[in-house]
Amino acid sequence: MEGLGRSPGYDQPSVASKLRTSMITDIEEYFSRGCGRCERFATSDCSTRQWSGGLAKLRQICLGMDLVETVKWGHPCYVHGNRNIVILVALRKDFRLSFFNAALMKDPDGVLEKQGPNTQHPDMIRFTKNNQVAKMKPIIEAYLVEAMRYADKGIKPPKQKSELHLPDELLEALESDPELSDAFYGLTPGRQKSYVINLNSAKKPETRISRIVKFRDKILAGKGATER
Repeated sequence: MEGLGRSPGYDQPSVASKLRTSMITDIEEYFSRGCGRCERFATSDCSTRQWSGGLAKLRQICLGMDLVETVKWGHPCYVHGNRNIVILVALRKDFRLSFFNAALMKDPDGVLEKQGPNTQHPDMIRFTKNNQVAKMKPIIEAYLVEAMRYADKGIKPPKQKSELHLPDELLEALESDPELSDAFYGLTPGRQKSYVINLNSAKKPETRISRIVKFRDKILAGKGATER
């Protein structure tokens, strides 16, 4: 499970690319089979199998905090006060608890890391062993309480000054997908703008989401929206 919402940008997609368009929507399926975004879905090689113990413990902690469990971009996402709080991500080398609105987090224990070199703020707690979650439970719970408090008060981080106004659906996808975020922010300003223009031309949120899924492979390849 290497990222979110992968989709082919070609006329004849591979089998793996086809699978990447079939992200799971049932939360139990994620924990039993994976996210459905790559050819390793429902196999013993899926990253969710390697980290099943740690992911289950993170799930238990989030539910114990009365967060609402949902699925977004094929991942378990936990919500409070109608606001995304954290999302679980499993990769080959680690698994992560990633915070939305990370610019607000104080990080008194210094456990938050950036998803990649182009990520703007430290936003994730990264685990490389399943048993690390239980050991960090008090810290995780304290950070969740902080994030939930911001949601209760309606506090949001100040918007970064930028010539581009990214649509909400793209921002959510970037926050949920470290690989996509790093690739997008690594694009030239012109290529970034090409995606923003294309997405903003869609009137419906579901249309914008569908386009993001289709654009994912092109963004990872460093291409603009109109490039082949």
